[in-house]
This record gives sequence, C-alpha cells and structure tokens, in this order.
Amino acid sequence: MNSASQAAMPKKKNLLPKLAMAGPVSLWMILFVTIPLLYIIVISFMSRGVFGDVVYKPTMESYQTILDPTYFSVILKSLKAAGITTLLCILIGYPFAYIIARKPKDVAAKMITLLMIPFWTNSLMRLNAWLLLFQTSGPVNNFLVNTGLVDKPISFIYTDSLVMIGLVTNMLPFAVLPLYSTIEKLERSLLEASADLGANARTTFMKITLPITFPGIFSAIILVFIPSLGIYTVTDMLGGGKVLYIGNIIKNQFGSIRNWPLGAALSVLLILVTMLLIFIYTRFAKIEDMEVV
Repeated sequence: MNSASQAAMPKKKNLLPKLAMAGPVSLWMILFVTIPLLYIIVISFMSRGVFGDVVYKPTMESYQTILDPTYFSVILKSLKAAGITTLLCILIGYPFAYIIARKPKDVAAKMITLLMIPFWTNSLMRLNAWLLLFQTSGPVNNFLVNTGLVDKPISFIYTDSLVMIGLVTNMLPFAVLPLYSTIEKLERSLLEASADLGANARTTFMKITLPITFPGIFSAIILVFIPSLGIYTVTDMLGGGKVLYIGNIIKNQFGSIRNWPLGAALSVLLILVTMLLIFIYTRFAKIEDMEVV
C-alpha cells in the first residue's frame, strides 16, 4: 500500500460520521421541502382544467391573473396588514423583551413561560374568545355602553380591526423571543460606560442599545411579517369570510375553487418575499443569529 492510499484512508473514515449526521437531514429536506417546493413552482406555470384538474401545458396565465386589479389589491392589502402587524409587534415587543432581559434568569424564564402559555391552548379557542369578547352583547361593548363612551354597541365582528388584533396577539411572541435573545446578550458594562461619559438614556439607547440589538429586531421582523402575510386561520375566524387576505385566497384556490396553478403562483409570490427578506437580513447579520431562545 503506497503512501497516497494510506493518506486517503483517514479521510474516508472521517467522512462517515458527517454523512451519518447530515444524510438523514439532507434526505428529509429533499423529500419534504425541496421536491414539494419545486412541484409548486412547476404547477404555477401550468393551466387549470375544466373540472379543476391541472393541465400540464406551460402558460403564464396564473401570473397574469395576479396582476388583475382584484387580486393585486388583495395582495397590497395583505402586505399592508402584515407590515402594520409587524410594526405593532416590534413596538410592543421590544420594551417587553427589554424588561424580561433585565430580570434575573429565573424570573425571566417565568415571564417567558407566561408569554407562551396562551399558545399551549388550541388556536381556535383563542380566536373564538376574541369573537365572544367583541360581539355586540359582549364584555367590550357592554363596558363602552355602560360607561357612556358610545351610545350603541359598535360592530367589531368580522372587521379589519378585529383581524388586526388577532394577528398582533398571535404574532407577538415571535417578536418578543428573538428580541429577548438579542437584548439578553447586551453587556451592561457598555451602558454603564455610556452613562459615565455623560450620555443620557435616549442617547445611550440610540447609539448603543439599538445598533447592537438590530439583528434581533430584523429577525423579529422576518418571523412576524412572513407568517402574518400567509396566515389564514385568523382572517377566516375573525374576518368571517368578509375580510380577504392572500392566505385566504391561496387556501380557497387549493380548496373549494380548485385552481391549483393560481394558488401555486400566489404561493411562489410568498416564497419570493421570504427569500428577499432573508437576503436582506444576511446583509446585516449572520443567518445563525436568527434564534428565538
């Protein structure tokens, strides 16, 4: 056995553990992520048959339909709703995450647990609770009428406002957790040094805290914006079918309407938005920093 073959043998042995660890994960990603994703992209360029079947005849009809004013307005409305949801979650979640991060470890763990407890219950129960609270004879309207703030009950049910409340409350933990993870790593010595140099609280926040925690902010934006854009359970329950977003349209295209190519084209649009946000994120931070604990 020559020296070259002897040098090659250890490399083969070292490769086996790597294959054993990466192989199952790679196989899983190929079978359940890559192949379905490619299939969705292919379907988006096909035609819809008379009976709702997929006709494998390449066409751009589905993407042209997206530009129709009806669908395009829903897409813009969905982007706006997701943007407002993300902004509200950041504005509410950042102070909340900062307070948790400044607490002792055991207290912070309990507060994080309290934050997550509602999400250990069925989502339909939580959404139905919002409907009960804001119905015409519900506690919110009773309080407003009894205190004289309004003359008659307000119609909250099946409106964009109630959908927005549902989106914010559902997405808030996805903002708090990455923000907490980033703020927790903020060294107190930097804040103390800033104070010793005469900087006030506002200057310290703008010059030190905000720049250092920016990766967590952008991570929260991605984790909130993308689900808010595609979620349909909240809009279905709280919107009652009257409030349409892109997620509802995709569900209907794959369901009752049976227009898979159009549903696939809209799904591809969401994938492109996701890829764009992740690409922008990688310009500012490492993808490994996108953590929630």
